[in-house]
Amino acid sequence: MTTLHIFICIRFKCIQINEYMFFTFQSHCLLLSSHPSLPPLPPLRDSTMVLGKRWKDAAETVIIGGGCVGVSLAYHLAKAGQKDVVLLEKSELTAGSTWHAAGLTTYYHPGINLKKVHYHSIKLYESLEAETGQAVGFHQPGSIRIASTPVRVDELKYQMARTHWHPTPQWLITPEKIKELFPLLNMDKVLAGLYNPGDGHIDPYSLTMALAAGARMYGAQIYNPALVSGLTPTSDGKWDVQTPHGTIRANRIVNATGFWAREVGQQIGFDHPTIPVHHQYVVTATVPEVKALKAELPVIRDLEGSYYLRQERDGLLFGPYEKEEKMVLQDSWVRDGVPPGFGKELFESDLDRIMHHVEMAMEMVPVLKNADIINIVSGPITYTPDLLPMVGPHQGARNYWTAIGFGYGVIHAGGIGKFLSDWIVTGEPPYDLIECDPNRYGKWTTVPYFCSIIQSTVAVNVVGYPKEERFAGRPTNRTSGVYELLKGKASMGFHAGWEQPHWFYKPGDNAGYKPSFRRTNWFGPVGRECKLVMEKVGVVDLTPFGKFMVKGKDSHKLLDRLFANTMPKVGLTNISHMLTPTGRVYAEVTITQLTPGEFLLITGSGSELHDLRWMEKEVAEGAYDVDISNVTEDIGVLGVAGPKARDVLQKLTQEDMSDASFKFLHCKPIQLGGINLRDMAAVYQAIMAAGEDEGIDNFGTYAMSSLRLEKGFRGWGAEMNCDTNPLEAGLDYFIKLNKHADFIGKAALQEIKAKGLKRKLSYITMETDDVDPEGNETIWLNGKVVGNTTSGAYSYTTQQSLAFAYLPVELCSVGQKVEVEMLGRKYPAMVVQEPLVLTEPTRTRLQKKSKA
Repeated sequence: MTTLHIFICIRFKCIQINEYMFFTFQSHCLLLSSHPSLPPLPPLRDSTMVLGKRWKDAAETVIIGGGCVGVSLAYHLAKAGQKDVVLLEKSELTAGSTWHAAGLTTYYHPGINLKKVHYHSIKLYESLEAETGQAVGFHQPGSIRIASTPVRVDELKYQMARTHWHPTPQWLITPEKIKELFPLLNMDKVLAGLYNPGDGHIDPYSLTMALAAGARMYGAQIYNPALVSGLTPTSDGKWDVQTPHGTIRANRIVNATGFWAREVGQQIGFDHPTIPVHHQYVVTATVPEVKALKAELPVIRDLEGSYYLRQERDGLLFGPYEKEEKMVLQDSWVRDGVPPGFGKELFESDLDRIMHHVEMAMEMVPVLKNADIINIVSGPITYTPDLLPMVGPHQGARNYWTAIGFGYGVIHAGGIGKFLSDWIVTGEPPYDLIECDPNRYGKWTTVPYFCSIIQSTVAVNVVGYPKEERFAGRPTNRTSGVYELLKGKASMGFHAGWEQPHWFYKPGDNAGYKPSFRRTNWFGPVGRECKLVMEKVGVVDLTPFGKFMVKGKDSHKLLDRLFANTMPKVGLTNISHMLTPTGRVYAEVTITQLTPGEFLLITGSGSELHDLRWMEKEVAEGAYDVDISNVTEDIGVLGVAGPKARDVLQKLTQEDMSDASFKFLHCKPIQLGGINLRDMAAVYQAIMAAGEDEGIDNFGTYAMSSLRLEKGFRGWGAEMNCDTNPLEAGLDYFIKLNKHADFIGKAALQEIKAKGLKRKLSYITMETDDVDPEGNETIWLNGKVVGNTTSGAYSYTTQQSLAFAYLPVELCSVGQKVEVEMLGRKYPAMVVQEPLVLTEPTRTRLQKKSKA
């Protein structure tokens, strides 16, 4: 029978508000032109000839898949100087989704980090022909996103506020300017546009062949046809890659196989959550009005119509994202695999499925009404549940990397190839791209879930609201022991497969999920929850946190190497950070030493397997004698917070819960009388009953976020990530540069400290109206961009908006005034002393000092 324990920690990773009590409950078909001529191959050490080339039986990196993404990685690795780069393609280059893609390229992306990927891709494509001598067919007429409703205009303004601090060229333009750029538009419904000069389209086949020529030019080998028939890991972390032509011993392998990704992953025990979707686009014959134009039309994206349209020679090409009820998923490939021989084939087209979008396109671009359709292309495009690719090393198999799930592979190929190449060569990601980490998915990502969520998400060009939720396929099998009790009372959020309350309803509240760019129905209730926690006592479900047990002879030695803080003594807890070799923040973890050499590590829900992979990598490379167990799903967590938290818990235990006996950052097991500790719901109900006189109630993660900002607590993924170092993030207290252990990133931090910082995290308050900062807004001073926010919220305690922001060190002084851009306006802001609200232990200490 499983041993059950309860631990109480008076500080937790993300919920640092007043006093925190955390309970843990341990329980349980078209013709293509021939390939262009290639430069001569460099001499290789192996003498065996295969496919007209010398066969290599060993490689640094073996890339599986010859679409534009895989070939881009081969090009970038070889160009970076890596020797012995091999790409294996089962049939011919571009087979799969690359060859029939519409080839759209854009600087735009709603995500902060993927803007960098798009930027790097376009800059590469602009110079690739000159570098390789291969034409790429790159057209850059620009693109316009059309807003035809007020909400869509807000969406464009929201995105503009998140773009100015990036190098991406992007402007909000008027209907008059739109008409000037695209004179064939019907302007009746057009309210505004988002214009990206430099956008356009590229020929995917020519792009891939140019990348392949560059890869060969720098020394990479490309073998095709070369089917990978088996993948066998070796004891030293390498891979034997079996093909009909022989076996290659690889230091690492990269799965870049498009809609074959699941089959390749299954060879080593992974069921990657990807599925092909039928995507159709229509090509017209010559349109006289198009032919008469003197300049190529920009690409347009009609957000409400959910389609894109661009010029194709003297005609037009447009492709819709179909409605959910009409979209076709190729789910048979998930069950049975891709049919043998499928590679450069297409699906049967179905114009009836997209007629609604065709009609909307004809209304927006009237010349389409008289255009003759000469081709309808219907091919497989692969998606993941959140529509973002899976990029990077995969937890659970040493030196297995993925570059899969690209719904927009052409625009991602160049930037992702560079991103992965830099990571492979240097040992750390060149910048934060956590949203594409393959380890954001786990066993909870079942086939029914990802089929449902992908069909509902791809189908509609939804408004990109902040705090967006998607409900299809939920809940997964990741529900806490109190989910059934809370689901009818709360607006639920989705975190790494878990259902977690965002905020709670009361009679008279405007309940339900009602997203907005401005304050919406949850604003008042969240304020009520903040008041509850500040004045009384509240309970929050924190089960989604990732949790690991680390024990063994070398456990202390391992953690001292991984973390920049000293390890806590038995019964104590601290906050520690894992850093990259160059001194950037890879993870933030709460560490408690339960017994000598036995540590409980707690991390954010979204970084569970991300952090585990990093730790497992160090264990393998350092040959540590330790055991790391992922106990995330075995341990439920309830946070009890507020000035009356101790009073409530004291009613349930004989242990002394006073501050003198149970201090801040201490941890110890306690007994709760008469409660079945295997039953999280029973424990929750007992706590709620015990706190009735104290006014106990529930609160959610929205209130938690506001409260943590009021107290100046940094959040991983916002104030700190792989784009920041801990010194500029104000984490000096947790970084022990004088500790004896040579932790990862120590030397780099010492150098950073000696050189001095160029920017620092600042704490700002803002004068706003009905909109509050979310993070990633642009900060202005005297008409120039000077920084960006990282996270923000409304402070219900002090009745004002506040945010963290990175500013140049010369602008970080208290009293410095700046402006924060939100929804097209620049709001006054000022750097203030942090925090706005003191923590409960600090308040208690000051009160005692005052009395003394």
